Amino acid sequence: MSIPQQIPLISADQVHTGLSLADAVRALATALRAGLDPGAAAERSSVPLAHGSFLLMPGEFEAYAGVKILTVSPDNPARNLPSIQGNYLLFDSSTLSPVAVIDGIALTLLRTPAVSALAIDLLAGADASTLLVFGTGPQSLFHVRAVSAVRRLTSVKIVGRSADATARLVATLRSEGYPVAEGTAADVADARIVVCCTSAREPLFDGALVRDDAVVVAMGSHSPDAREIDDALASRSVIYVEDVPTALREAGDVAIAIDNGCAQVANLRSLADLACNGAEARGVPAFFKSVGMGWQDLVIASALHARSL
Repeated sequence: MSIPQQIPLISADQVHTGLSLADAVRALATALRAGLDPGAAAERSSVPLAHGSFLLMPGEFEAYAGVKILTVSPDNPARNLPSIQGNYLLFDSSTLSPVAVIDGIALTLLRTPAVSALAIDLLAGADASTLLVFGTGPQSLFHVRAVSAVRRLTSVKIVGRSADATARLVATLRSEGYPVAEGTAADVADARIVVCCTSAREPLFDGALVRDDAVVVAMGSHSPDAREIDDALASRSVIYVEDVPTALREAGDVAIAIDNGCAQVANLRSLADLACNGAEARGVPAFFKSVGMGWQDLVIASALHARSL
């Protein structure tokens, strides 16, 4: 009987140093243009446990298959532990032999802003340089970095519920050289790029104030009853999603707008179509709603593994 080889572990530090945000954006675009079909991806699933749940996100494309396994434990913050933990398991698709274990939190922190940045790169004008971010957590930090990988930013503003958290993020970004300041929801009137990275369940700003040439991204939820944008923005935007059936099932920003008669299923456009065929001409805002899908983790995990060989 042969002895299995030890499976390489790609740590959180290796995730962040092994693949730049710009390279992550290119990897996603390359996969979509090579024929990856987000609609064919298996759905995420949640498995209840005594003290939380498993969140499973599988995917398969070309040479690799994989699954992200996260644990969600609501009581962990009281124990000074993270509420979400986990890893990504990457397999050779022909033999189904494991080839790598990747830190799941770091992987998510790389792929989520890369997906947003891909949509922004495809939708925003080449001269779009003003960014407004709602939220002060790690995703907000990484989204600023990701947007700066696809556009030269001359102004970054941060809107947060906590003055202290907002000040800390502003200070961090300033230390990295970004032209950043604290902002307010009214700053959507000036921003060419707006990114929502919050846990909000109700709209964050007045969509009527958004510029006609703006791109708005919302990635803060994958629940059909929560949203970060309002009907005013949905009704006047061209709406892009990762996958239409997935958005109808999981994206409150889209599902609620449709239920309220402010958007139509037939008018939703997919990220794959955008990547392959480009954006349509428009004189209205573009809105991209992301819920996160297993194929995105797979693409980034595959690229990380390839870099580690």
